[in-house]
Amino acid sequence: MHCGIVILAAGSSSRLGEPKQLLPYKGKSLLWQAANTAMATGLKPVVVVVGANNELIRKELEGMALHIVENTNWNKGMSTSLKAGLEAAIEREPALDSVIFMVCDQPFVSVDLLKELIRTRQSGWKPIVASRYQDNLGTPALFTRNIFPALLELEGDAGARKLIKQYGEDVAIVDFPEGAIDIDTKKDYETFIQQAQWRKN
Repeated sequence: MHCGIVILAAGSSSRLGEPKQLLPYKGKSLLWQAANTAMATGLKPVVVVVGANNELIRKELEGMALHIVENTNWNKGMSTSLKAGLEAAIEREPALDSVIFMVCDQPFVSVDLLKELIRTRQSGWKPIVASRYQDNLGTPALFTRNIFPALLELEGDAGARKLIKQYGEDVAIVDFPEGAIDIDTKKDYETFIQQAQWRKN
């Protein structure tokens, strides 16, 4: 199975007031941690989609063996980043048969979780494998090649969740309770740091 990873990191973090991609966690940024986790799977290519704060965020990834693609239309919605990332991944690896989409503000994503998405796909026939948390299905999520055209047709702020919902029973599930942590505000970040400390202890 030839699977790549696309990390969506183009947003402006308007509710937070600073780039969430660069918030510190374990001595590094959230984005660095996400990229490092993706690369540790051995899957290729690993593509990071940047947009707002492009230059700052690129610096965070210097020296990492991954591919950065700039989405100049990032302010037109999540779909533009999904498409930019998928197109870049296919360009790098035309034989790609699946892609995992990640975001950088789910800090508890692990190599094991990403590999579980692949194992789940390999043990069944469903074309989408999504993570489940708090009764929601979302990222990280794996999409097989026959879903690529639907991903490329998304518009505006429609993202992976729209297709996950649309395909319903054709979606396999991996439980990821910690995926419910979503850092959109300073309070979210403070709560996350408290939880991370609690996990460490």
